[in-house]
Amino acid sequence: MTKITVFTDGGARGNPGPAGAGVFIVGADGRPLRSVSQFLGRQTNNWAEYQAVILALEALKKLFSKARLGELDIELKLDSELVARQLRGEYQIKEPTLFPQFIRVHNLRVSDVPHLTITHIPRAQNKDADRLANEAMDRGA
Repeated sequence: MTKITVFTDGGARGNPGPAGAGVFIVGADGRPLRSVSQFLGRQTNNWAEYQAVILALEALKKLFSKARLGELDIELKLDSELVARQLRGEYQIKEPTLFPQFIRVHNLRVSDVPHLTITHIPRAQNKDADRLANEAMDRGA
């Protein structure tokens, strides 16, 4: 299987406050395939982290056909330990505003991205997605 690495980051200034999400997708050869950033309005940082994952999965759907997605080994890397553990089923979702986000991610995974590994990484290893999320927040401010 071909491996695709996807870095995501979301943040909010003020929590809640102006929020943004960033996605950086890298091919098996290490070359960037796509980057996405989006201003999210006034949100919490955890909501923005989930939205970044949703943006990533939607970007993958646009980048690859449904059949091709089924053949790819996709590793999602994010620096939010909470969101990574919730998506892996290790933590419960206690914040009511995050549950709809979790369901959206779950549905995208089931319908379109069957081979998805979720990895928590240190913030220092997530610079491209962090930059994109901050650019989105700057645009909205």
